[in-house]
Parts: sequence; structure tokens; C-alpha cells
Amino acid sequence: MHAWHAVERGHEVLHIEREEQARGASVRNFGLVWVGGRADGPELRAALRARELWEEIGDRVPGLGFRAGGSLTAVTTEAELAVAREAAARPDAAIRGYRLLDRDEVRDLNPALRGEALLGGLWCERDALVEPRTAQRELQSALRARAGGRYTFLGGREVREVPTGRPAVRDETGEVHEGDVVVLCTGAWLGGLARELVPEMPVRRVRLQMMQTEPLGERLTTSVADADSFRYYPAYRGAALDALAAEQPQPPVARAHGMQLLMAQRLDGSLTIGDTHAYETPFAFDVDEEPYGHLERVASGLLGRELPPVRRRWAGVYAQCTEPGRVVLRQEAAGRDGVWLVTGPGGRGMTCSPAIAEATADELGW
Repeated sequence: MHAWHAVERGHEVLHIEREEQARGASVRNFGLVWVGGRADGPELRAALRARELWEEIGDRVPGLGFRAGGSLTAVTTEAELAVAREAAARPDAAIRGYRLLDRDEVRDLNPALRGEALLGGLWCERDALVEPRTAQRELQSALRARAGGRYTFLGGREVREVPTGRPAVRDETGEVHEGDVVVLCTGAWLGGLARELVPEMPVRRVRLQMMQTEPLGERLTTSVADADSFRYYPAYRGAALDALAAEQPQPPVARAHGMQLLMAQRLDGSLTIGDTHAYETPFAFDVDEEPYGHLERVASGLLGRELPPVRRRWAGVYAQCTEPGRVVLRQEAAGRDGVWLVTGPGGRGMTCSPAIAEATADELGW
């Protein structure tokens, strides 16, 4: 997205990627453009702006698979319904796109939700979807077509050094690439060069597990979350959430793994389902089966049917800025004029990336 904004503003871009193609959190996610649960202030503003940008870019790059279907957070108990009701009564509910729905309205909006325990749901009209596994390649193709030779992608090259005295990088082959500005988007790779340039980073790493099923065989018209997402996203904090925590503790497996259900349908009909959150390092190298069983039970309960067979499972790690009020760490490296480190969007990365990059472009005066 930084490359996109730079090219749009008339600049020439050399885009260096350590892998042949990105393989980290930018592709290992739901593809959710998730506005509804964001914290007040900079985070919500970034998400709303990013939602506008995703739609604009999606119109120009159809291969992104942008869909403005919104999301439903399904509730199955009175305590969960109270949280949804309190959220729908927020002063900024209209800005976030909230509307409280009863059971029949939920099923009218998303007929695939046929679970008997369903009481209603919180609809967030502003939420949307893109296809995470292919989005970067589609953007690269669009940039090549639109930039008239001003965009070059150099995959399989790791940046090893930032020479002093000028904005430049040296890659693993020894080749030096100079420019007017260097933006290092290091993702969850927080050691090595990133730590050398910004030794004290208020950023932590978070690990999650997800899975993808075979096609569902019917359309899921919205993304779907369960009420555990109320416990995770800051917009839902309040008296009703406190009561939910007291009256309805999470199942032990969900509590142990910091879980919520998020479910998004891919263009081929398959479902991406997750997720877990692990914050203590070192992270496990393998995936744990118990959380997957919990996710399958919750998702099946909301759908009122068995899930299709699981096609694949994976884990991912993302970087999360821990400084309150900051959406991302954006910092010029000490003693390296024109060299900026941008990292730590956390679980907001797919949602906010267009707005994060736009803010970088504005701050650097592109």
C-alpha cells in the first residue's frame, strides 16, 4: 500500500521483498476490513478512512475481490444480546454502521445462519472483505500496468544494511539501492536490522491459528463473529460487557487461547475461520488441535449444520504496537535521515493498511 500511494502521487518505486512473494500476516488473515470494533480516536478514524480507500482501490483493481457485505456478530444468550444492544446505542453507532437485529432479521440478512440458539445479532454495515491470499499480487499487477515503468518489484532480496549519509539500502547480494526516502515495512520481523535502526520499539509479536474449509455450498452474505469478539474489540467495553464477563465466563479452551470466532467466505465458497491469540514468547512451533475443535463447534452451531471438511490449517505471527493511541509505529531511524520504519499494526493490518500508508505519504510530504 505504501507503493500504491507513492505511485499514485507520481513517484518511482522500487519494492523489495525478502520472500519471492510475501508469506506473513499480510496473506495469513481473514481479508476482513473490520471497522465496527475499533477503539475510539485514531484507530477508528484510520479504519473508516481505510474502508473508503479499499472500496476506491477495489473498483480499480477488481482482482482484490472487494465485497461490501458488512458483518454480523451473532448472539445466543441474553447477556450477549445486552452487549449488542449497548453497542447499538453508542453515540457513534451510525458512523460505525451498527444496527441491532432480531433473529428473523439476522436470517433475512444472512440466510446461512440457521442455528437454533440464535437470538439476534449486531450488524456492522461498514465492514467488508478482500481476498488476502491474492491481494498483494493483484496490487503489484495493477501497479505495473498503471505506473508506466515507475514500479519495480524485486522479490527474494533481503535488506541487510542501511548505509549512513543517504537514504539507501544494501540487499543480501551486496547491491545498493538509493532513493529519496526509504520505508521499511518489516512486519513481525522485529530483530536484526529493525532493532538496529530503532532499538526501543513499543511493539510485540502475537501468534494466531486459523483454518480454511472446503466450499460451504451456499452463500455467507456477511462475515460472521461470535459474541467472544465483544470481549476482544475495544468498542464493546462497558457495563453490559462487564456483566457478560461475570455471568458467562468463556469456555476454558477459549479463555486459555484468547479466542473469538471470526468467519469469512472466500470467492470460491470456502470459509476462513479463526482465531486464537498468544502473546508469550517463545511461541510454539506447532498448531494446537483443541482450539480448532472449539471453533468448529461454535461455527457449526451458528450455521445449524456441520462445517465442510477442513482444507488447511496454519499459524501466523503479526506485530502489534503497544503504545496507547497509536495505530502503528512510524518512526524515522536515528542518524538515518529519510529512512523510516513502519510496523506494528497488529490485527488491524489488513483493515487499516491503505490508511496507514496514506498517512505515511502525508507525513513524509510525498
